[in-house]
Amino acid sequence: MLSKVSDLSGPFPVASVMLQGLRAMAAVLAVAVLMIAPVRAQGGDRLEAFLTVTGFDAALESIALSAGDAPLMLGRTPTEFGADWTRTVAEVFDQDVMHGMALEILDKALTDDLLAHAVEFYASDLGQRLVAVENAAHLSEDADTPRAEGARIIADLLRQGAPRLAILQRMGPAIDPQDSAVRAVEEIQIRFLLSASAAGVVAMELDEATLRSLMEDQRATLQQEMREASLAQAAYVYRDFSDADLEAYVTALEHPDMQRVYELMNAIQYEIMANRFEVLAGRMADLHPGEEL
Repeated sequence: MLSKVSDLSGPFPVASVMLQGLRAMAAVLAVAVLMIAPVRAQGGDRLEAFLTVTGFDAALESIALSAGDAPLMLGRTPTEFGADWTRTVAEVFDQDVMHGMALEILDKALTDDLLAHAVEFYASDLGQRLVAVENAAHLSEDADTPRAEGARIIADLLRQGAPRLAILQRMGPAIDPQDSAVRAVEEIQIRFLLSASAAGVVAMELDEATLRSLMEDQRATLQQEMREASLAQAAYVYRDFSDADLEAYVTALEHPDMQRVYELMNAIQYEIMANRFEVLAGRMADLHPGEEL
């Protein structure tokens, strides 16, 4: 049961197709949740509390929403992998597994100073109001409404010359200070495709070097698409907040300590997603049309 990723006469299908599945990921990056209430617990309890009160569990859960489009990267559909597809995705993207991976990374990298700095902002009234809408955005499976409505809001702001647009435009670089989102998306795709090829799920006539070169050729396009999606998402999610509230939020995000916190959160999300897609690729080799649950 093999398919080939070899017709590259048009735009390379991997990134253009995966962008659909990764719009949920872009939304996660655009509205990452980091609300923290004061935590006095120690050791593992402290980290458990951090994950719970920040809403990062919601962010991890939203990562699983992109898994359903994994077959599209291979030019296939979920139905081609049989009735067991849904259960397999649920097992691979199990919340307890991803929760444990996040705890392991946090244990090594999250310092008390960074946690304390984040607490100062996210424990505030504004911080908690932001988290409420961000959590809802994380767990929503409706990508069309935020994209369409957000684009409409952006168009109106452009037409009006409104200062709010500049505030929203600052949010993307503040949340992704190392501009690593596109490279992370590329790495996730590459790791998934190489794992699928090794498992015999896809017959890929490209070596890793060629695959990376093709990704690089279309990096600028993917980066622009992700920036536009992120901006539209932010415009929609924060539509009920005042300009003053958004200015306070972006200013907080631009603080060097908060930038380090976001670099850590982004790294956790990227690594968990790449790891889980690799595991999913291996599991796909055992799935066939007509399998019973």
